Amino acid sequence: MRMAWAIGIDLGGTAVKIALIDRHTGIADHERHATRLDAGPEGVIEQIAALACASYHRGVDRFGPDSFAGIGLGAPGGVDSTRGILSYPPNLPGWTRYPLRDALRKALEQEILSLPALMVDNDANAAALGEAYFGAGQTFSDFMLVTLGTGVGGGIILNRALYRGSHGTAGEIGFMTIDYRGQSVHAGVRGTLEGLIGKEKIVTLAKERYREHPRKLWSPQHHGEDLSLLSPRTLEHAAHSGDAIAMSIWREVGSILGVGLAGVVALLDIRKFVIGGGISAAGDLVILPALDRIRHSTLPSMHDDLEVIRASLGNDAGVYGAAALCFESP
Repeated sequence: MRMAWAIGIDLGGTAVKIALIDRHTGIADHERHATRLDAGPEGVIEQIAALACASYHRGVDRFGPDSFAGIGLGAPGGVDSTRGILSYPPNLPGWTRYPLRDALRKALEQEILSLPALMVDNDANAAALGEAYFGAGQTFSDFMLVTLGTGVGGGIILNRALYRGSHGTAGEIGFMTIDYRGQSVHAGVRGTLEGLIGKEKIVTLAKERYREHPRKLWSPQHHGEDLSLLSPRTLEHAAHSGDAIAMSIWREVGSILGVGLAGVVALLDIRKFVIGGGISAAGDLVILPALDRIRHSTLPSMHDDLEVIRASLGNDAGVYGAAALCFESP
């Protein structure tokens, strides 16, 4: 019988999200729980295993056991999907190199005796696969998902399959150097895309620009009288209200993103980009200048079929993609 349902898990520093995913109709059941960071890696694994077992029994009741494809998990940081090892995940204090898959399998084995697949991968890779199977990338053979949020991540889909690279770190566009002489240093590397347009950098840049201009040019109704409320979301609202400084910030963010995407076009001949993450809510404020910069930073022969669009699955891309890891498993 063709495997028709799976459990998708998205592990983050703030929350563990878990969902039953039907291969054909999408999310059938969804939960979100605060990550038990204070319990350390073993405690978090226990938490995930308990949630997965409960989800499994609900899935069996709903779909039956024979069409179960397995459990997939997306995690932040470097993930060796072959060996199942998670390395130095951001926002998970105390985790260095951790045997994620083996630990989870051991925690599950008492409850789920027959597990067709247990897959682990980087969370951005999982999100890319989610968009490929269920979201904005369904019609693309090749594309790159770029997540814009606290950091900048990415996942590459080639010929409808994840491209992970030889060590599992392909797609880490946030660490692509854009300005090697620049002042921004992130994680010890100068001038990276993440160091230039990560969430906090956008906020810092915007505050600097507003303070360079007369007070009357601020948008206190959006950002607060002392800019204390300024965030990517308030910048978005201000730009849509005609705030010239906010619009200029988004043009700069989009242009910087476009430089990074132009490098991907030149290197891999990928012409389709799906933009996700919280900052993607800015929509065309970022996407249009990014597309314009790609065209200015590549050869005319590279312009055919260029497309930059918003992701469609939002915060659910991770659980969708984690489940899809099982659907594409041999």
